[in-house]
Amino acid sequence: MPTTKKTSAAKKPRASRKIAEGDNYVCDVCGLSVIVDDVCGCEEVHEIVCCEQPMTKRTTKARAAK
Repeated sequence: MPTTKKTSAAKKPRASRKIAEGDNYVCDVCGLSVIVDDVCGCEEVHEIVCCEQPMTKRTTKARAAK
């Protein structure tokens, strides 16, 4: 009797970044800025899209207190 190999289900590649609360994204086309207030909690990673292109994450620098 031939042995059968167990095949694992195809896994989706995980994205390198997940969206987190407080993240700031900006559209490189129109300049729209988005701050994430609440995340959905899905296992898959969603892209935030504007002007038919994924928005880029903006890094914020701490402002010096005056």
